[in-house]
Amino acid sequence: MNLSVGIVGLPNVGKSTLFNALLKKQQALAANYPFATIEPNVGIVPVPDGRLTKLAEITKEEEKMPELPPIKNALIEFVDIAGLVKGASEGAGLGNKFLSHIREVKIVAHVVRAFVDENVIREGSSDPESDYAVIQTELILSDLQSAQSHEARLKNPVEKELFSRIISDLNAGIPVRNMKFSDEERPLVDAMFFLSSKHEVIVLNVSEDEYTQTKIPTIISRYAELLQIPESRFVVICAKIESELAGLSDEDGKTYLQALGLNSSGLERLIQKAYEKLGLISFLTAGEKEVRAWTIRKDTNAQNAAGEIHTDFIKKFIKAEVVSFNDFVENAGWKGSREKGKANLHGKDYIVNDGDIIEFKIGS
Repeated sequence: MNLSVGIVGLPNVGKSTLFNALLKKQQALAANYPFATIEPNVGIVPVPDGRLTKLAEITKEEEKMPELPPIKNALIEFVDIAGLVKGASEGAGLGNKFLSHIREVKIVAHVVRAFVDENVIREGSSDPESDYAVIQTELILSDLQSAQSHEARLKNPVEKELFSRIISDLNAGIPVRNMKFSDEERPLVDAMFFLSSKHEVIVLNVSEDEYTQTKIPTIISRYAELLQIPESRFVVICAKIESELAGLSDEDGKTYLQALGLNSSGLERLIQKAYEKLGLISFLTAGEKEVRAWTIRKDTNAQNAAGEIHTDFIKKFIKAEVVSFNDFVENAGWKGSREKGKANLHGKDYIVNDGDIIEFKIGS
């Protein structure tokens, strides 16, 4: 599944620093001046999933392998989109070009500067509330232009009324994601690819002294109230610390996080939040060839999940043998799970759960 996250925000809020940490190398120019990033930098990042290592260890023992089988994480694409400025929807800065890049991603990670550093230039940035409002306004203004242009060409009175309503709401500052549509209207709206209809995660980039497990809930609560946005849409990171973590080994990184009282990195929490907002889960496969996570939407049935591995599997699907992750671990693999009756055969309509370990039975 193609999963892309666009990192957006005003210039110098920490977007490129965050992107570099995601890639664990300097693929974006994190420079202290506006428009350091012009073309969107794209990076493919593995989705952290500790279950895979455990499955690999079990498979190694069960299959009497000399070493662990290859581990293949699910992948997520991050796009570092250059900083927007006020007036972007009218071409200010390099606005139109940047807005078009946002249109191509599945979800927007909106980085908001919540740290104080006089050594980092505030280009168009004043305070978190205003910074967030600037980006939202530019997305809404861009959508307003699209809606007005489309509405002017419509002949169907029902569709014309729909877009007249959308225009009215956009003029009132309401993003498309917060508008209500009927089942009949939804396809017409989705076909427009409105920027403000994108799922959104607000990434609060805080200073090092605020980046602790005990302070994060308070920070989220404060900004949720300030921006009038549900707490569930926030992730707190410290891009500077994430950048330092990226240069450490996994073991040293865990030690560093523990010293901060954190259970996971901000990057891991950002990826988890993106999955949550997009309604995604992972099913797993485990064998000598590889141990792997596959991304699907919640409520996907077994037949369509098989198609994520190969499209031919959809029409050749026969059965899916399924074991939950906990049962697989408790019974030390496929053999033990089958002996204990924990491996069950399901038909095409079985709804796959997060963490299901599946072996598909495919016809010729």
